[in-house]
Amino acid sequence: MRHQVAVRKLGRTTAHRRAMLRNMVTSLFQHERIRTTTPKAKVARRYAERMITFGKRGDLHARRQAARFINDETVLKKLFDEIAPKMAERPGGYTRILRSGFRKGDAADVAILELVTHSAERTKKGNRKSAERLAEFVVAASPAAKASAGDEGEREAEADQEPELDQ
Repeated sequence: MRHQVAVRKLGRTTAHRRAMLRNMVTSLFQHERIRTTTPKAKVARRYAERMITFGKRGDLHARRQAARFINDETVLKKLFDEIAPKMAERPGGYTRILRSGFRKGDAADVAILELVTHSAERTKKGNRKSAERLAEFVVAASPAAKASAGDEGEREAEADQEPELDQ
């Protein structure tokens, strides 16, 4: 039984594991999306969310705590100046893990770890057709659209009935 065992060792020594996680979190903030194995993504998510919380605090002590973990000063600046303000309204859940199948060489379960804001920005900037489809879906799902669609359906039914009465 694994009672009160909080650390996933990932088959590495403590120093190797810590260095790997620091590099992964730094890469996540730099590229806003990384591809890794699912167990590593689950452990890295824990540290990434903690760093974003430091970024939301924004004081000097939080910056120094984050700087102890993040390797690159430009990435640290990006965390505090760009990423954390985007997450200001979120109470947590800053990252997302998307399973993406199995790696060809060793059949390891692979996942994509990304910041939640990353895919929303891609939809706005990216494919215009998918953005238009998303807008149509939102309009069609709104209560006002359903009510107007219901009115149109009644009007069509009345229009169909009226010619029958005239004949």
